[in-house]
Amino acid sequence: MAFNVFPKFIRSHYELHQWRHACAILAKDFPNELKDITDVLSRFRLKKSWIKVGGGNKSPISNWIDKELSLKGWIPKNFNTRIVVDGNALDSPTHEVDCFKNRIALEIEWNNKDPFYDRDLNNFRLLFDLRVISVGVIITRCDDLQEIFDEIGRGSSYGMSTTHMSKLLPKIQGGGGAGCPLLVLGIRKSLYEEDC
Repeated sequence: MAFNVFPKFIRSHYELHQWRHACAILAKDFPNELKDITDVLSRFRLKKSWIKVGGGNKSPISNWIDKELSLKGWIPKNFNTRIVVDGNALDSPTHEVDCFKNRIALEIEWNNKDPFYDRDLNNFRLLFDLRVISVGVIITRCDDLQEIFDEIGRGSSYGMSTTHMSKLLPKIQGGGGAGCPLLVLGIRKSLYEEDC
């Protein structure tokens, strides 16, 4: 029922998980941000040419999603936070959020080492506790994509120690996001497109 805030295409082509009523919060309090995410992910296709590109700072997959969200006003965001103890201030900056808009923080974890999930969840927890975000969103890949990576000879670049759904879910279920409402969207094999 909670995922009915998304059109059928999203429900069919993404693996969806939520904690602490993230979908209801997005639908009721942040409908424009939900619409942005829905629009971008409805147009996204996982292109073979993007998977075949090796190395580099940021994957074409992450770049495409970042760019499309930036056109809708989402920005990378650092938060300057500090801890004050007995009048002594210590800077405690957060990790940069990939995409941020109106209290919604969104991270894209396509093919990083899986400790990046810990970093993202800890960041969401802190920012939620500081009352600067209302929902944390993670877009990642589903486990079934490994079959495609293996078929096109890129399987070793997408190993078991990299970011994929079965690495993320236990971290959240173990309390990694603490009280922060979370929405997780996994890119499924059905979005794959042979463009080369």
